[in-house]
Amino acid sequence: MDYLLVKWLHILSSTVLFGTGIGSAFYLLVSTLQREVRVVAAVSRQVVWADWLFTATTAVLQPLTGAWMVQRMGLPWSTPWLSASLWLYALAIACWLPVVWIQHRLRDLSAAAAASGTALPQAYWRWFAAWVVLGFVAFFAFLAIFWLMVAKRPN
Repeated sequence: MDYLLVKWLHILSSTVLFGTGIGSAFYLLVSTLQREVRVVAAVSRQVVWADWLFTATTAVLQPLTGAWMVQRMGLPWSTPWLSASLWLYALAIACWLPVVWIQHRLRDLSAAAAASGTALPQAYWRWFAAWVVLGFVAFFAFLAIFWLMVAKRPN
């Protein structure tokens, strides 16, 4: 029973992690490309909030529940699908950490532009480009992890 509960938490948290990430990215991307500064400011504020509430908590829960299941199953950490998943997760988190900081910058820059009634500044667009690149890397890393979890072969 404990194993099933932890496995359920692992799957649920991966769904929340991925879903929040892709949903937040979609809304920030679409609002930014529409160039409605007040909308961008509002959306970026919510993206930052959602990232801390959902992404940060599930990003911590994922390795905890995963490690517990690996220990419980007696699975070697060197198992190919597992070690590949861990490397991809590390890559995704290495992308996400600067994204968190960038999202704060995007929020602050768009809020300042909205308050002054000006267009999004060049600095916004530079940070936005970095955010997109890092987001794509993390997105594909998570897709690969999902594939490895589904396609793994039993020992």
